[in-house]
Amino acid sequence: MIAGWHPPDDEEADAIPLITGSAAEFYIEPMLPHVGDIDVMYHLNTHLAIPRGHPPPTQLTAEFHNYVNLFEIVDSHLPGYVYLKVGYLLTQCTDADDDGKYNSIKYEEEGYLTYDHDQRNDVHGPAEFHAEVHDNSDTHTQLSVD
Repeated sequence: MIAGWHPPDDEEADAIPLITGSAAEFYIEPMLPHVGDIDVMYHLNTHLAIPRGHPPPTQLTAEFHNYVNLFEIVDSHLPGYVYLKVGYLLTQCTDADDDGKYNSIKYEEEGYLTYDHDQRNDVHGPAEFHAEVHDNSDTHTQLSVD
């Protein structure tokens, strides 16, 4: 579902999925008896977050867009939660010799990334819970996705 989604204002932007949680942390075979669910996080290929105080990267992998909004990770007052402060705009160099290299421009305005969740889904902290019914060979199964 996420892999085919594009933001309405940029059809070339893509979502990059990352498997997280217990499924990503266990390195044992077979894994499934020890994992209750699979958590998938994603970020747009137009967004990147780095620790506050670190210099912006000059090179990114090919999965990133030709422009990237760079956010600085700032600790919050809640354990395990952070703020993403607007930092830089990275623009890909157009010279053929600079493949994958980016220039950075610091934003003068201060702001933070915000998230508007879909009111139709249950919110569990920073995650949304989706319950979908799938029809597989005349059997209905319910799949939960965070």
